[in-house]
Amino acid sequence: MNLLFRPVGLIAGLIAGLLARKIFDASWRLIDGDQPPEADERYISTGKLVLSLALEGAIFALVRGLVDRGARKAFANYTGAWPGADNSVE
Repeated sequence: MNLLFRPVGLIAGLIAGLLARKIFDASWRLIDGDQPPEADERYISTGKLVLSLALEGAIFALVRGLVDRGARKAFANYTGAWPGADNSVE
């Protein structure tokens, strides 16, 4: 079943990345009106960079996890089989 889920997971991952980027950009605008800092910028404070990277990582992980979970639930509802580990207790 995992092989059949692979294309669904790939599309879900792309959607999650786009959604997470939009959420991060909107969130960063609430914190700072400037663009999010990049590590290669010479005159950016370390604190501002750390905040940006931590927020970006948290948002991407959260969105990716939720979208992946939703895609797996939809796949299971459609096919009747769960794509991934079945941790049911017997």
